[in-house]
Amino acid sequence: MLVEMKVFGLAIDPTTNTPIVILKDLEEKKVIPIWIGLFEASAIATELEKISFSRPMTHDLVNEMLKILDVKIISIVINDLKNNTFFAVIKMVRAGQCIEVDSRPSDAIALALRANANIFVDEKVIEKSMNLDFGKKKSDLSKYTKEKLKEFLENLSPEDFGKYKM
Repeated sequence: MLVEMKVFGLAIDPTTNTPIVILKDLEEKKVIPIWIGLFEASAIATELEKISFSRPMTHDLVNEMLKILDVKIISIVINDLKNNTFFAVIKMVRAGQCIEVDSRPSDAIALALRANANIFVDEKVIEKSMNLDFGKKKSDLSKYTKEKLKEFLENLSPEDFGKYKM
């Protein structure tokens, strides 16, 4: 089953200084953190903040090309999580034909924001994300640590996002 989610914000992992995009379901009961690259975080942040540049950035360019080709992004789906790597597809329509393209979730999210497309996460991915391996030995990653991260992510407020510079 797919769960519709929205981008709640961006944060920085305090341990690795890696950007994290935070997705929450529409009822704000489920949260999923996805560690992403700096460039993708910048692409997401510029769209969230509605910052425009004199020349199109990559995701803006792709979005404009799709519009010119009469291709509409209807949704993205984060559909799998394997070995701490998230997988996604971009679902598009052109001339009545459905097209799916494999994508990194960060790129798919950046495009979905620009196209005002829905963001979905497969429920199995949400379940798997609760057991992410954070790069430490299993013995070091206690339930307490997982619970603290979950609590941190669930309790983030919009005001928190200004604290983490990119």
